[in-house]
Amino acid sequence: MTRIVYVNGAYRPETEAKVSVFDRGFLFADAVYEVTAVIGGKLIDFPGHCARLRRSLAELGLPSPATDDEILAIHRELVSRNALELGHVYLMVTRGEADRDFVFPKADTPPSFVLFTQRRDAIETREAEQGLKVASVPDLRWGRRDIKTVQLLYPSMAKMEAKRKGKDDAWFVENGTVTEGTSNNAYIVTHDGAIRTRALGHDILHGITRAALLKVAGELGLHVEERPFTIEEAQGAREAFVTSAGAFVTPVVEIDDVAVGDGRPGPIARRLRAAYLDVAIAEAL
Repeated sequence: MTRIVYVNGAYRPETEAKVSVFDRGFLFADAVYEVTAVIGGKLIDFPGHCARLRRSLAELGLPSPATDDEILAIHRELVSRNALELGHVYLMVTRGEADRDFVFPKADTPPSFVLFTQRRDAIETREAEQGLKVASVPDLRWGRRDIKTVQLLYPSMAKMEAKRKGKDDAWFVENGTVTEGTSNNAYIVTHDGAIRTRALGHDILHGITRAALLKVAGELGLHVEERPFTIEEAQGAREAFVTSAGAFVTPVVEIDDVAVGDGRPGPIARRLRAAYLDVAIAEAL
């Protein structure tokens, strides 16, 4: 089956979908994106993703390509046309096509607007069942990680460094504390049962799954501490895990060759994953 993608107002087979070589997303990474999970043909946490898209566009002064209702309709049409039951919808907005110049093009330059789908085989993965092994790397990214831009080269390099070490992913470390993972927010569970994660700011992405997870944790009566932690604190923690639209809630069982807890996914991470998925599926659009 040929995948159908959306490019600037038209649904096209992926082999026919093209953007200009002068698009600023290609030339400058002058673009933002969102990823929405799909389960049972429905969109998970969509309002949150749409709200974060609005914030990213505003922070970069990017024009909006469509209303929220129009964006929802495009998502649903792509899910339908691709018969997508389980996977993701990727969305990207760039500043559009213009001659290569560091100065932004005229304000009335139409943005480029691209969406495509990607399938996944199962909700329950090897990583969810066995847990992730992570390596720490210095956080050398730019200072506005709260804007979900397509500037993903360094996270990609960090993940490849982790793979070279035989690990699944990397956690970034800045000024002695963990910021986040290459494509996820990071957490530990202390020995008294508290969930600890870095507070929101310019130094981490404001995860939509993070927000939903912390709400679920509160409803379960779990204590949440929003403050930084070190690699050493994480290695000595009761449990560790990550969240994202792709990982949902996934345990971390090893950090820099040191087992977390007993080296197996812990009960709190498993409980949070199950509770989050229950709520997310029930509220899916």
